[in-house]
This record gives sequence, structure tokens and C-alpha cells, in this order.
Amino acid sequence: MHETPLDIQGASEIRRAGVDLNGLMTVLGKHLYSTPVVALRELVQNAHDSLVRRRLEQADWQEPGRIEVHGDAVNGIVRIIDTGAGLTQQEIHDYLATVGVGYTRGLRQAGEDDEGLIGMFGLGFLSAFVLARRVTVRTTSYQQPALGHCYVSSNAEQYTVSPMPARAVGTEVILELHGSYVHLAQEQNLRDILGRYCALLGEPIHIGQDARAINPEPPPWRPQAGVVMHPLQAQRRGLEFAAHFERSFEPIACMPLRADGGSDAVGLLWVQDGATYGTSDNRNLSVFVRGMLLDDDARDLLPPWAGFIGGVIESSRLTPTASREDLQRDETYSAVQHALGEALIDGLVEIARQQPEAWRRILVRHNEALLGASLCDDRLFQLLLEHVRVPSSQGDIKASELPSRGAVHVILDSGGGFEEMLFRAMGVPVAHGNRYAVVPFLRRWTQAKGMRLVELGTEQGNRALFRTDTLPDAELEWLQTHLGDGEQLLPAHFSPAELPVVVVPDREAELKRRLEDDENDKRVSMAALRLARQFTARIVARAPSRLYLNLDNPAVQALLAAMRAGNPQAESAARLLRSLKVIVSAQGRTQDGGATSNDLNRAFGDIADALQQMLQAPR
Repeated sequence: MHETPLDIQGASEIRRAGVDLNGLMTVLGKHLYSTPVVALRELVQNAHDSLVRRRLEQADWQEPGRIEVHGDAVNGIVRIIDTGAGLTQQEIHDYLATVGVGYTRGLRQAGEDDEGLIGMFGLGFLSAFVLARRVTVRTTSYQQPALGHCYVSSNAEQYTVSPMPARAVGTEVILELHGSYVHLAQEQNLRDILGRYCALLGEPIHIGQDARAINPEPPPWRPQAGVVMHPLQAQRRGLEFAAHFERSFEPIACMPLRADGGSDAVGLLWVQDGATYGTSDNRNLSVFVRGMLLDDDARDLLPPWAGFIGGVIESSRLTPTASREDLQRDETYSAVQHALGEALIDGLVEIARQQPEAWRRILVRHNEALLGASLCDDRLFQLLLEHVRVPSSQGDIKASELPSRGAVHVILDSGGGFEEMLFRAMGVPVAHGNRYAVVPFLRRWTQAKGMRLVELGTEQGNRALFRTDTLPDAELEWLQTHLGDGEQLLPAHFSPAELPVVVVPDREAELKRRLEDDENDKRVSMAALRLARQFTARIVARAPSRLYLNLDNPAVQALLAAMRAGNPQAESAARLLRSLKVIVSAQGRTQDGGATSNDLNRAFGDIADALQQMLQAPR
């Protein structure tokens, strides 16, 4: 059986896809741009590229370029005027009336890209119709300075081009705004919007009749011919520039970003003055591509630890998305990300070396965040090793002030409990391990210093504090009966000898209880809960706390002697000791596993009863 060959030419037909401009305008207005005012940026960008194009193509043109933006609030009109290359009649058809085609895009496709040109997608002019019910373009090309042309359209789909008297070489775009956008014709609004988007453009932009451009000075990283600054002047200028972009905080100190390796990004980074706590994230980064603001919340380019950093950078290689409000996550993006991390580390090292006053402010404002940052890079750890402070029972102190009795001690939970009582009596500072990054920092710090870290509340930490001993079973049973409240009683030797008993909560048992509480199903993701419960499943059921009896304490020794001698006062003494235990264990732990108010009231009552019995006993 033979199959008949398919007649490709007869069975198929090549058709040209249609473009519904009304649908495209909906995409532009509602989906492509986060805010329609971005269209103003696109039109100023076109004016800027027209000036760059004129310099590229008209070699004898040496005049300074100019962009003017005028607002007529009464009539709801915005006019954008440039002294750039202008357009011929054919270029109007090619560039204004063809979606996705632009002069700059054509240069790039021909491999003749120039860093001064911004446009990429040929959508900039089309965005005018997002704002305007009618758009008029009056233009005269430098190629035909005696001819003028006027383009008019109300929907970008149909338009007219007619001759008009020649104007000065350049272009004027007139937007007759939709009713919902007439507020944009107020010149202060134009100044605010374009001052944000166009701050780094090299061509001067003037609003209305204002003689001062909204972008009067180049940013600090662009060299100025013949200008040499003293380092203090450069610092001051950097801080002034940073203050213009930092939305929430005063800048403390600035750090340069220089092109390096795979990254062409340059700019300025700064440390914010607002205090940060732990994982607070106030990162603030504005990204300009070819001088035009693309993203003023590009925080993901900054390292996660840099929650106290602001910055402005510009690049020619970063690739914007079609909306030109975000960046494509490609190799260049990763290279810039890496360069920013390196610049921050180098910059902090340099500030610590060259600006001691600013460095002290940084340490005060961002101590907790820097504690975490030090764990992210060896160079940061070495920089901060002797500077950051650790929260402790004696306040925030440097790690070098923590060692005592041959070790550094850290408590792993937020309750004071026995640790606070025990170490306050010994005069030993205890670091608060429940605070952000304290435990991993101290682990690394003690390793670097060749010291021992005692993590209180763990099996290992308890072994370091309490040297356990043994007593006969009958004595243990008597002590458990008269001193215990469900704890596991352990005879031990520990300091200070003046402290007779200590109750130590079993932190691992507490963790098991909390994670197995059904209420956690409502607060913790099931994936995280399953992983945690795999760990706690290995924790065997045991007493919720341990009662360490100090065999070095004179009162305990007297109690044991009285018990062994059958002295009737032993039980009253044991009641006193048990009451002391309840009061000590209540310190800082009156909630979540500690003594309740009823326990304390009973303890105080037992003390009174025991004293009465002892005073009434026959001599």
C-alpha cells in the first residue's frame, strides 16, 4: 500500500499575522508598565536618543543638546521638546508608525550599538497613547532642515503625516492627556516624576521655563575633566548624592562600585543611619541602565546580609525586561550581584580604616545585623571579630569580654532560669543565644580563639557545669520525695558552693513538646514540621527538668547528715530547701514550664510552716 505524498504547497497557506493595536494598548496600559507614568520616561528617553543620534551622525554639530518638558495644566497638555536629530517623513513611517521598530533597535541589530543610546524594544513611542487621547509630533530632520512634518494620531493605529513649516532641527511631542492623567500636566508632578527617572541622563532636562536642569550634575563616579577633589570633598559629595536617593534614612558613609571583571556596573553604595535589628531588611538599590532608571527597588542585587545598605548603580550590559522596569536574571546580572558584594566588603574595610568616626556609628547602628553578616564571609568575620558586641547578662559586650572560668557561656533560650541565678552569683557573663546570630558567631569566635564554648541547656553544656556524683538509692528516694516536683534528681558538685540546688529545664524535651503540639500545624509549614519532628522523634521521653543537688553546699551536707541520723528536723529542713528551689526556678521562667503563682505561694507558705515547726521543736 503506497501513501500519497502530501501536497505541501496545496495543503497550506502562509498568512501574515494581524496585530490588534487596541489589544496591544491594553497590554501596555494595564500589564506592561507598573504605572502609566512610565510612558513619560519612555518619551524623554526617545528625546535623549535623538540627541545622541545627532552627535553620531552630524559631525559638525557641536552645540549643547537640550530637552524641555512643558506642562499646561489648564488644557491637560504635556509637550516634550528636543534639539536632536529630528525625523524625515520616511523615518516617521519607519519608526513612529511601526510597532517594535526603532532607530536604536536597528543599530543594535546591525551590531553598531553605542552606550549612549537607551532604547531597545521599539515600544517607547507607542506608550504615549497610554496617557494621551491624541498625540501630535512636529519634527524637522537635520538631514532636511528646510522641511517640517506633522504626525497626528488618536489611537496609534491610524495616523496622518502632513507637511508643515520647518521648525528648528529636533522634535516636539504633544500629548493631549486622557482625563485620568491631566494631573501630569502640572509641572511639579513632571519635575517629581522625571527627576526620579532621568536623574543620571547626560543630556540636560528642563521643566517648563526653569533654567536649572533636573539633572544638573553628573554622579560622583563619572570623571569630570580637570576636576580633582580632596578625599574629604569626595566623601561630602558622595553623601549629598546619596541623600538625594535614600528614601528613609540619612547616609552615614559611602563606598564606590567600580567596573570589575564580568561587571561593567559603576555607582555608589552607602550605609544607612537607621538602626537595624537582626534580619531587618532596609536594602534600597536603584538601577540605571544607560542613564535611565529601570528599577528603584532592585534589592535582590545586594547580598541578603546587607539589610542596612542603599545604593545607586548604572550599567550598559544589564538587560531590561520589555517593560524596562525590571532586569533579566542572566550572567550579567549575576556578575553585577557578585561585584556589589565585593564592593561592600572592600568598602566596609576601607571605612573602618579611613573613617573611624563613621565606623563607630555603623557599629552602634547595625551591631546585630553585622553580627549575622560576619558569618557570611571570612573577610567580614575578620573585620568584625573584635568589634561587634554580643548581648549578654551583663549588657552588650564584646566577645573578648565573655570568657570566664576557662570558657565562653551562652544560654540557648530567652528565660533567665537557673543560668541567670547561677552565673550572677559567680559573676560570669552569659551570652543570650536566643538573639539573632549569637550562637553561630560565638561558635566561630571561640574556634578562632582556641577557646571552649559552653552552650547551657544542652547535654554537653550541663556536663561542663555539673560534675555528677552518686548516693545510695534509699537516700535518693528520700530526697526525691521531699525535694522533687517531677524533676530528675541528680547529686552533683558545682560552683558556687553557696547555691544548694539548681533546676535545669530539659531544652530538648521542651522542643519536642512544642513541635508535637497540634497547634503548630496551624503556624508552621508541614514540610518544616516534618523535618523538625524527625529530629525530635529521637528524643526519648524523660523528665521535663533536672534538679541538681549541690553536694559541696554546707546546708545540703547538713541535711544529708540529719537524714542519715534520723533527725526529725530533716523533713522541715527539706521543706525549706524545696521552697528555695521553687523560688530559684521561678526566676525569669514564670511562664512556659516555670513555676506558677500557686507554686510560689505554696513555697512561701512552706517556708513559714517549716520555720514555725523548727522554732517550736523541743531543744
